Amino acid sequence: MKEIALYALDIAQNSITARASRLEITLSETPDAITFTIVDNGKGMSPELLAQVSDPFTTTRTTRKMGLGIPLLRMAVEQTGGSLVIDSTEGVGTTVTARFRPGHIDCPPVGDMAGTITLLLQGAPSLELRYTHVIGDDSFQLTTEELRAQLGPDISLAEPEIILWIRDYLQEQETFLRENKGMKA
Repeated sequence: MKEIALYALDIAQNSITARASRLEITLSETPDAITFTIVDNGKGMSPELLAQVSDPFTTTRTTRKMGLGIPLLRMAVEQTGGSLVIDSTEGVGTTVTARFRPGHIDCPPVGDMAGTITLLLQGAPSLELRYTHVIGDDSFQLTTEELRAQLGPDISLAEPEIILWIRDYLQEQETFLRENKGMKA
C-alpha cells in the first residue's frame, strides 16, 4: 500500500467485517508523528488470535489462508521507526494505533483520507462513524450522527449526491488544515 489512508481503509474494513456498528477514526499529524487510531465495537479478538494477528498466515477469512493487511501495516510503520499497537477484547472491540515517523524516507504520504471515509460510508451506510483529523493544534471532525441529524432519517448516507458532498467537505477541511499549518498531503 502506498498511502496511510489505504492502511486505514484496510483496518476499518476489518472492523466492519468483525460486525462493528461504531467506528472512530482519528488521524493526527505532527512534525514527529503521523498517527492513525481506529477504535471499533466489533466482536474483538481472543488473546490467542491477538498474539498471532501479525503473522501473515493467520487470518479469520475462510476464502483464503493468508491475511496481509496487519503484517504489511506493521512492516510499514516499523520501516519508519514507528510502532503498531493493537488492543482487543472479545465481545468489546478492537483498537489499532499505527504511528509513522514522517521524516523517514520510507514514510508513505497520508493520501486520500476523504476517499477512505466516503468509501466506508458508501459501503456501510448504517455505520456510526466519527472521523477526526488533527494537525498540530487545529482539527476538524465529521460524525454520521451530525450528518443524519441534518439530513433527516429518510436520506441514506450512501446516496451519490450525499457521498460526493461528504467527500468535497472532507477535502476542503483537509486543505484548510494543511494550508493553515503549511503541510503537504
